Amino acid sequence: MRKKSFILSLSIVVIAALLMGCAGMAVKPTEKNFEAPTITLSHVEVEHYWGWWYFSKKVEPTKGTAGDYGAPLDLAFIFEIQNPNDYPIVMEKIQFTMGFEEFDLNTVSSTETMWIPAGKTNQIRLHSISDARQALLSLLVTGGFKLKKQGLSPWDALEKWWTKIPEFSFPVHVKEGSALFNADGLMKGVTINFTFP
Repeated sequence: MRKKSFILSLSIVVIAALLMGCAGMAVKPTEKNFEAPTITLSHVEVEHYWGWWYFSKKVEPTKGTAGDYGAPLDLAFIFEIQNPNDYPIVMEKIQFTMGFEEFDLNTVSSTETMWIPAGKTNQIRLHSISDARQALLSLLVTGGFKLKKQGLSPWDALEKWWTKIPEFSFPVHVKEGSALFNADGLMKGVTINFTFP
């Protein structure tokens, strides 16, 4: 009986030593072996759609107070983030500018942390919620001269974008984007620029 007990105890010690040895052999992040993750834009979806409309503060509302309001538009940008490393990494931040054709309309960002296991690919969905009023102001401030040069009115551009977005009949851009990754205190940034479709 003592012999069986001794063999069982010895087996437990050997297994524990093997497990600790394997844990000690795990790859640790270093400046040399920390590879940048690969980010791709899988696709863009119209998440919620209310059509095209705009009314000014001159219009008396049925309820509430008057104001300048335009149709909202909720787009979802679905990214795939592939971790090529032999250890898990954390995405700490991702951000980009969303634009239609050549015009920037909105900035999208997320600071929610996401763990990406070693050698795996995660998916993240980021929403760009715009409305026609905010897009109009953005166009007038940042794209006014460009619109004038092209002989376009901001109203024509907005109506085209809001009515044609379900078919994606014009390019939607992810511009000047970046994502920040952390691997055990080591930081790495990745730039992102895509066009859909």
